[in-house]
Amino acid sequence: MPSARPIWKGQIRLSLVSIPVEMFSATKSARRIAFRQIHEPSGKPIHYQKVVSGIGPVDTDDILKGFEYEKGKYVLLDDEDIDAVKLETRKTFDLTQFVGACEIEPIYFDKPYFVVPQDELAEEAFRVLRDALRKTQMIGLGQLAMRGNEYLAALEPCGSGLILETLHYAEEIRKADPFFTEISDKKADVDLLSVAEELIKKKAAPFDASDFKNHYRQALRKLIDERLKGKAPKVETEEEERPSGDNVIDLMGALKRSLQSSGGKPPARSSARGAGKHATKSTARKRPAKKAASKARKRASSSRKARKSA
Repeated sequence: MPSARPIWKGQIRLSLVSIPVEMFSATKSARRIAFRQIHEPSGKPIHYQKVVSGIGPVDTDDILKGFEYEKGKYVLLDDEDIDAVKLETRKTFDLTQFVGACEIEPIYFDKPYFVVPQDELAEEAFRVLRDALRKTQMIGLGQLAMRGNEYLAALEPCGSGLILETLHYAEEIRKADPFFTEISDKKADVDLLSVAEELIKKKAAPFDASDFKNHYRQALRKLIDERLKGKAPKVETEEEERPSGDNVIDLMGALKRSLQSSGGKPPARSSARGAGKHATKSTARKRPAKKAASKARKRASSSRKARKSA
């Protein structure tokens, strides 16, 4: 068993089968660089006091939880009142529904937890549930009470154990329509799409989180180390060159260059319609000088007429 303290102990219940389990946080924030607010003249950390208007600082023992039902009026509750609220989900995670492993949209997932059996007696039933979920490629759904709230949660296999992920309720998710309404329903260009697909295939690889590093944290740590050594911090900025000109031509060129740098070859044009479109753009630059001059004269004549009418 891990040395960490479980954040929840209870039972997973599948119909008439109950499995005693413990739950541990699957993520940690220890690698984050934490800052404290410092009073610059004295170099000492700043503390905060709980105060009441007209009274001043107060003791922690005198503080209760209050729900504001009207402006300036509160219903007061202490910890015992809140603990007395009875929920069936306080000690039991009842699996009430199962869904396909890919049915839940990523936006609903919140925080993951490791789930392990409490003892050897619980392990056999635990293994049966784990392997059944894995074989059926299903996720179990239920609700559990934890830290003063009731969570919707999903249970699925993870290695030799189980992982429980808390989910957002439907009312906690913003509607996407207000953000996406201005995006056109127009389909992507066939040729551009073909090159993009080849680029994606070239860069496809199994996911390994260790391949990615927190560059911001590394840069921040370097800044702190330089300050400790008394060196002036060096701030380096890089600006990417933005493409200019016809977006379609630039985008196609950028995709092809990206594909070539990945070791791939641009695919053949996927349709005559698409090829004709780009051929028209590229041959537009090669018009005979006579036609270009005629067009310039027409523009100049139109400009003179506009000035006279003004």
